[in-house]
Amino acid sequence: MHRTLFLFILSFITFFGFTQEKLFNIEEAVIGQWKNLYPQYMPNLQWRGETKNITFQDYTNVYQQTIGSADSITIITLDELNKYLVSADLDSMQTIPTIIWENENEFHFYNLNTWSCVSLESKKVISSIKLPAEAKNQSLWFNSKTIAYTLNNNLFIMGTDNSAISITTDLNPDIVNGQSVSRNEFGINGGIFWSPKGNLIAYYRKDESKVKNYPLVDITAREAELKNIKYPMAGMASEHISLGVFNLATKETVFIEANDTVSEKYLTNISWDPEEENIYIQVLNRAQNYMKLNKYSAANGKLTATLFEEKHDKYVEPHSPLIFLENKKDQFIYQTRTHGYNHAYLYNTNGELLKQITKGKWEITEIVHVKKDILFYISTEACPIERQLYKISINSGKKKKLTQAQGVHKITIHKNERYFIDEYSNTKTPRIIDILSTGGKLQRRVITAANPLKEYKMPEMEIGTIKSADSTTDLYYRLIKPVNFDSTKKYPAIVYVYGGPHAQLIENSWLGGARMWNYMMAQKGYVMLTIDNRGSANRGLEFENVIHRQCGVNEAKDQMMGIEFLKKTGFVDSEKIGVHGWSYGGFMTTTLMTNHPETFKVGVAGGPVIDWKYYEIMYGERYMDTPEENPDGYIYTSLIHRASNLKGKLLIIHGGIDPTVVVQHSQQFVRECIKNRVPIDYFIYPRAEHNVRGYDRIHLMDKVTQYFDDYLK
Repeated sequence: MHRTLFLFILSFITFFGFTQEKLFNIEEAVIGQWKNLYPQYMPNLQWRGETKNITFQDYTNVYQQTIGSADSITIITLDELNKYLVSADLDSMQTIPTIIWENENEFHFYNLNTWSCVSLESKKVISSIKLPAEAKNQSLWFNSKTIAYTLNNNLFIMGTDNSAISITTDLNPDIVNGQSVSRNEFGINGGIFWSPKGNLIAYYRKDESKVKNYPLVDITAREAELKNIKYPMAGMASEHISLGVFNLATKETVFIEANDTVSEKYLTNISWDPEEENIYIQVLNRAQNYMKLNKYSAANGKLTATLFEEKHDKYVEPHSPLIFLENKKDQFIYQTRTHGYNHAYLYNTNGELLKQITKGKWEITEIVHVKKDILFYISTEACPIERQLYKISINSGKKKKLTQAQGVHKITIHKNERYFIDEYSNTKTPRIIDILSTGGKLQRRVITAANPLKEYKMPEMEIGTIKSADSTTDLYYRLIKPVNFDSTKKYPAIVYVYGGPHAQLIENSWLGGARMWNYMMAQKGYVMLTIDNRGSANRGLEFENVIHRQCGVNEAKDQMMGIEFLKKTGFVDSEKIGVHGWSYGGFMTTTLMTNHPETFKVGVAGGPVIDWKYYEIMYGERYMDTPEENPDGYIYTSLIHRASNLKGKLLIIHGGIDPTVVVQHSQQFVRECIKNRVPIDYFIYPRAEHNVRGYDRIHLMDKVTQYFDDYLK
């Protein structure tokens, strides 16, 4: 392990060399990483149907290459596409939109509110649907050329005749149909679920009538206007979720468990069986410690069976729909962390466990493809900070690692499962794109991206491990040293932190997973440290759930082990240590500043959670339970009563209309600082939500940078 990590360091330094002279400006450090300083890639790279061709595009052309040749041909231009559109009485475009191939000759795309399907064979638009300008949550069923979509709080469908059919007609704005629910937790990212043959549509119906309105203010109006959102806070009334099933032939809807109109359970990972007869739902109680996999009749909505249950004394977090086997339609793959790590299990539709397909102290991060007996998946098996592709026989258990290069791999499997596109990077490789057979044989190297930073004076970066506060668990760190590093000097240091679930900041990928801003700060003379403490993602359930009922406690202990590591290097000025993070990282920044005021001189906390009782139910109650169930935990982790401990310089930044971590958090903390005559700096981005995006982010990071320059150097 340590030799491997050393090689990461050595190769990174060697790759950059020491002859470069340019330094990042703030614009390059913030948006350059995703624009002009982004390693070469192939936009919208995909397979062209079932052919052995790949396509990619720029603003004016769609290109094609074969598996065996790097010669590119242009298969359609913007002028040609616009000609087809105009001939179909559709609006022309300034650039080619993102296209999707359905087969060898047909691709489709959205242009504003219009969906179009083009045939290269007939050289014309063969289908189009013009949705209302206000349509959202569009969900296409390609075979019948039908789109389900929402307008305000209701659900509609429209076909190529451009006539709308209303599935719901709710006038009460507290009833919302066809949209995502449960604040996108539990793997939920939409509210419309087409059946496998396109004859039925399942959709979420959300009743928010018991959830109180939360006020946000729109300052762009001549007189500022109130914009209420529904924000269910921990321990308070929540939304009620139900699932409707609409039959496109009969135009009738049935509801799953129609008689249940009051419970606050979660209906997650909606899964159809291949014959459209049944719907499977992972039903989770509000306490999130008891899950039932239920089977319902799509015809009448009645519960037909509970296949199995999962319980845990802390929490259960289902996040993946069922995957039915193509050749055995009564069997499906189910993902769970029942045994501590996310793995794949084979069940039948009677709820019988047939086998555990994968096992070990590592996590499946993505199931890429399932074909008959073969499961293709990406996991952390090789290394927790890497993502590698494997295939395994479900029947025999025989497994093969298909990607060999160290790093983080992104995979696109061909429809015939004989080939895959492998796009990856590591700390010494900006980007490589290969085409391989699913036997693991390289067919062709498509791209070897040049180093886009070769003209810049790059700092040293290393990835390694330290022990957590439990003295047992390895934690990964990323350390970036100042340019022209001199081990005899003392440098100021900044800890860049997130620290919460569902995020991993350190990867064996280009730049080590760091934002370019970290490198700019090292160019300015700061030591930059990041640690993925216990509680962060992809290291197993026990590693994560150590935060349960005490968010911030063990995470802070682990971050302080990082401080000890910094001090032992001998080149960090222990009187000049800062910390910066956003969201959970803002919570961690404020936690560290107030719990360890003797250590941290300067902090910048963005969008911070300050008191978990102000946070929403779905995420907050999983990790903290309710304030009534865990009063001591809520009191102990609240930062409001710790405001008087603050000694260093702290800047809190918040989006003025943040719907995720509402501004009440930071303003309560500022209020407490004022009460205790504790100096604090505060900045609002008036129309920003939870993140400050676009060019406004340059302003944000310039402010963060200046704050450290003013008070930490």
